[in-house]
Amino acid sequence: MSSIEKTPLEVAHMVKEAESRIRQYILHTPLIYSPRLSKDSGVEVYLKLENEQWTGSFKARGAFNKLCVLKTEGVSKVYTASTGNHGMASTLAFKTLGLDGNITIPNTADSEKKEKLLDTGVSILQHGNDCVEAEAHARSLAEKERVPYLSPYNDYHVIAGQGTIGVELLKDLPNVEAVFVSVGGGSLIGGIAAYLKCERPQCKIIGCSPRKSKVMHESVKSGKIVQEESYETLSDGTAGGIEPGAVTFPLCRDLVDEWVLVEEEEIADAIFYCVQAHKKVIEGAAGVALAAVKKVSGNFKGKRVAVVLCGANISTRNLQLILNTHL
Repeated sequence: MSSIEKTPLEVAHMVKEAESRIRQYILHTPLIYSPRLSKDSGVEVYLKLENEQWTGSFKARGAFNKLCVLKTEGVSKVYTASTGNHGMASTLAFKTLGLDGNITIPNTADSEKKEKLLDTGVSILQHGNDCVEAEAHARSLAEKERVPYLSPYNDYHVIAGQGTIGVELLKDLPNVEAVFVSVGGGSLIGGIAAYLKCERPQCKIIGCSPRKSKVMHESVKSGKIVQEESYETLSDGTAGGIEPGAVTFPLCRDLVDEWVLVEEEEIADAIFYCVQAHKKVIEGAAGVALAAVKKVSGNFKGKRVAVVLCGANISTRNLQLILNTHL
């Protein structure tokens, strides 16, 4: 992580570099039109299918970009922390690039995501009850061994990697008018927003969070990073706190045009809606963005919008509960 704050223009330039760097390692995911949602909402809606990215989430982009940079610097071992998606992405990047990686996960990590990580053979440590505690432990281990720590979000190269979604969006939908993005630590929306605001400044960026875990939302509202308790949510991929001094905060503060909070019932409805209408499985974090566009569609009538479906890694138990409740 750099201690020097970068401008959106500098981050946008890093996104362009990242796109060239990781193109061979990641999928240019489909952008599909949603006829049913468009008809129901009066909004021209397109879905960016990052749920079909390698390891089932957008996280592969940031992990590959940062680790490619570290490898060119001669790094051979890296520590990181994750609730699952970043861990899976990092594991793929470790193996592909020939790096030694160690992942710390919180004790509360989803059991299926934990099992997937264990199946890869990667070295795993469990520590703490949320992502912030796990990240702090992994960072301390990295400092003791004097090797790099790979942050899931608090790093400009990670942000730039996630921002390559914005490059693909403009290639596939150059006249997009708004983009809905789920927000946890802020690397996904920060990277996308930096690129889009430089290339297409009239495009609105909509930050979407579950009401039960809305730390970045509250931080932006307060003008500083706040420590607020997060509660259990279907959107486990966006849950948890934000590190003091996180470089994602100024990007979210300055570039996100609107914020939407959604309830757990709305997230569940969106997950079911996606399965029913598109036969696509999405996780809770992706359901947040989809729920948000449904919730505020009245403000975007006739507009052309994209919704980033950031991941597919929902637990079988949660998916079964949602399907049983809605069928």
